[in-house]
Amino acid sequence: MLKNKTTGSMLIVAGTTIGAGMLALPIASAGLGFSTALALIIASWLLMTYTALLMLELHQYAPRDATLNTLAKLWLGKRGQYIANFSMVFLFYALCAAYIAGGGAQLQARINIGFDVNIAPQFGSVILAVIIASVVTLGTSKVDKLNRVLFTIKIVVLASLFYMLTPYVQGKHLLEMPVEQGLILSAIPVIFTSFGFHGSIPSIVKYVGVEIKVLRKVMIAGAALPLVIYIFWQLLSQGIMSQADLLNSQGLNGFVSSVASIAHNPSVATAVKLFADLALATSFLGVSLGLFDFFADTFKKGDNKTDRIKTALITFIPPLGFALFYPQGFIMALGYAAIALVVLAIFLPVAMVYKQRTTSNKTGYKVKSGNVGLGIAAICGITIIAAQFMHCLLYTSPSPRDS
Repeated sequence: MLKNKTTGSMLIVAGTTIGAGMLALPIASAGLGFSTALALIIASWLLMTYTALLMLELHQYAPRDATLNTLAKLWLGKRGQYIANFSMVFLFYALCAAYIAGGGAQLQARINIGFDVNIAPQFGSVILAVIIASVVTLGTSKVDKLNRVLFTIKIVVLASLFYMLTPYVQGKHLLEMPVEQGLILSAIPVIFTSFGFHGSIPSIVKYVGVEIKVLRKVMIAGAALPLVIYIFWQLLSQGIMSQADLLNSQGLNGFVSSVASIAHNPSVATAVKLFADLALATSFLGVSLGLFDFFADTFKKGDNKTDRIKTALITFIPPLGFALFYPQGFIMALGYAAIALVVLAIFLPVAMVYKQRTTSNKTGYKVKSGNVGLGIAAICGITIIAAQFMHCLLYTSPSPRDS
């Protein structure tokens, strides 16, 4: 049973990580060259895997159902709890609103084509929100089962894409030097947020139990799978097009059209769209599950049917409302997603682990590298925030992740 949960939890981590934002990676890293983009991807993976393990170091001293709300209160007091709660709600409501708005539009288009009807995009958003909310309300085991099915299909679609595109990869494109070093400012936040899965860690701990050896395996393997897929995706996308052509791609749609024309295969565009649908669904499941358990912990809601429905309403009604009536507000907020994620996934774990290590004599699992590792992680977080602010000052257009 535990082994079954372990596999499912790995896929929840991977599914949450590999969202539709993966498709924006080639556009975000356009002009950097393959080697620079590869270095940023590996560095982001190392950083996020390290801070995920820091979270496990904290969870071993907390109740099984503890979320970031409880952890922050335990080690950082009320002020740390307020910062954690604000970061969590801001980031995850923004993500859920974006998923509902974007996924609803995609679902509406599929329904209109499949059933030859003409429903409004808002109707698609409501359907998507109700489906995801129903699954999450039923519990982590149901999320696990649905996520396994969707993730398996997603891997099959990706494998098909790799098969269709690999013959068109040219080594000369992969050896191209960066066009402009300044482009790294826009790439750093996007690549960093592509490894964001930390909000789902408390849900996985609650699901698996505080079994540190098992949880370490879940975090490392769950984060390693997206790393491998991202590397192959960069290899293909940057191998079939020159840096100049990538820079000239007009957003995601332009990139997809260019790839399909190079491969002389319209099935490529279909496969990319299907992957985007599946990636959005698995990421939405993971994000909303983390937010659901966070609110259940914050408002002290139980696992009975009535309390879970109340928690679901708190989790899904606000982002659904924003997606329906003011989508641009939260879509714009996604431009600052990297900052909220740095606080959530780097600064808070580093601060809490430092406080725990310096004020407690408890023995247990400790992430290697000591205070030096904590310091390096904090510096990386500051660098990502600086890059995001500099990008916002230099460019007024939305972040590539939002395209």
